[in-house]
Amino acid sequence: MTILFRNLRAFGYVTVLILAGGVLGIASYFASQFLPHTRFSYTIYSLVAPSVTIAVLITLLYDSRPWIDALFLFIMTISWLGKFNICVDINGPADCYSLGSSRTQTKHGTISSKAFCYEAKTLEAVSWSIFIILMFFLIFVIALANRSQVLGWPEIWYEDIYDLPWFGEYPGYPGQPFYPPYPGAEFQNQGPMVGGPQMLGNGGVVQHQPGHSIIIWPGANGEPPRIEQRPGIVTHNTLSL
Repeated sequence: MTILFRNLRAFGYVTVLILAGGVLGIASYFASQFLPHTRFSYTIYSLVAPSVTIAVLITLLYDSRPWIDALFLFIMTISWLGKFNICVDINGPADCYSLGSSRTQTKHGTISSKAFCYEAKTLEAVSWSIFIILMFFLIFVIALANRSQVLGWPEIWYEDIYDLPWFGEYPGYPGQPFYPPYPGAEFQNQGPMVGGPQMLGNGGVVQHQPGHSIIIWPGANGEPPRIEQRPGIVTHNTLSL
């Protein structure tokens, strides 16, 4: 994961954690007013969805793999879409302001129907917002993992989530070299590499000039590698850092 995607992922997941915490707070209030005999399914779903989301996101922020992120993002996206649909069914098109001073029955007595309506509408809006955020990150993870496979990292789905790049950047953690499997290239764990008769450069194919060696200088912070040609035969040992 490059710096940009790492920060975007952390910001997005923390935002969802905060929103889910708000939903859990309102749902807890509903539970104290209605459970166990009134609005049971609506209140239980309102408690379960944010609780599971908070637990899963905290775990994903600690450690994850792209396939794990994609799986749980898909599950949470579906659950929050369901939560939104339940809220729409319960709330309906009613105008909260028009409820006036009417009261809603609870297990302890009554509460203001207008206040309950506004709180329920808040759950509806927040559920939709969480659904949108999670759906975007699901798309990002799938797109970036597939792009990394195209760039030469076939096992990216099972690697650390930190190895995912942002668009326009190469896979790998910032500052660590990444060597795409170009044909004819000799891959090393450190230092520059000496390539074969032709290499792929930033603008296309770099032809191997007779009597020259092709050297790949690994890019840092998601930048593509720099390809250079030098006269004579260059060995890895003479250029090791």
